[in-house]
Amino acid sequence: MKRIVPGLLLAICWLLLLLNGSFMLFWMVIVAISLIGAHEYLRMAVPLETSDTDKILLAASLSLPVVLTAIWWEDGLNGGLFLSFFLSFCYILFYYSRLTDTFSVLSRLLFGAFYVGFLCGHLVLLRLLPEGNLWLIILTAITAGSDTGAYFIGKKWGRRKLCRNVSPNKTIEGALGGVGTGVGAAVVFSLILLDDANWIILVPMAVLLTGIGILGDLCESIIKRGTNAKDSGRILLGHGGILDRMDSLFLAAPLLYYLLIFTV
Repeated sequence: MKRIVPGLLLAICWLLLLLNGSFMLFWMVIVAISLIGAHEYLRMAVPLETSDTDKILLAASLSLPVVLTAIWWEDGLNGGLFLSFFLSFCYILFYYSRLTDTFSVLSRLLFGAFYVGFLCGHLVLLRLLPEGNLWLIILTAITAGSDTGAYFIGKKWGRRKLCRNVSPNKTIEGALGGVGTGVGAAVVFSLILLDDANWIILVPMAVLLTGIGILGDLCESIIKRGTNAKDSGRILLGHGGILDRMDSLFLAAPLLYYLLIFTV
């Protein structure tokens, strides 16, 4: 129950935001998510190299792609990524004598700008598309359905490890089950939300999004394993941190955005 109740409350709030919230409110929520996610990432990736004040400033820097996407769309996303790179480089120059491994810190900051800022910025781009709020609901249903299916099916029937060295608990059987439940969730929510869904495109799209969502989960597992962190944070009661809940969406959102741009 400690996981189920907070999970349901989060799902309801997210659904209400997408169905009834304005774009500005959605953007503000995503900016907050990116700032918290950036702070979680910095806490894991550079825990001993920066002060709390530095982490706040760096989190703002890593979130610039999200902030600027609402103003200039794709140009803002790309420009924000460049500014994050530039400010990270300036930070390294300013504190060069204080840092023990400057190249490692710079590399981790640049990856954080891409992982948190650039990928998360695509959630804003999706919301700007026609029926973007509906597609975000479908995407959330795919990733949540996949995570749930993979967990329960893997727990009951999982035998063969999917990626033993990265995430020992994930199994091939669980991943296949997650693909099935993710596609099922896509079909159900598409029937409810879309008037003229193109099933020839939508079903393969759902398979791709489910697969990339699983990779997004593994990507965060690599970060946590490489930084010896169990969870990215504790802000979501029983669910870890923002990155623990958003990892699949972060990687799946760009794929869905470009698929919609080029195929729908």
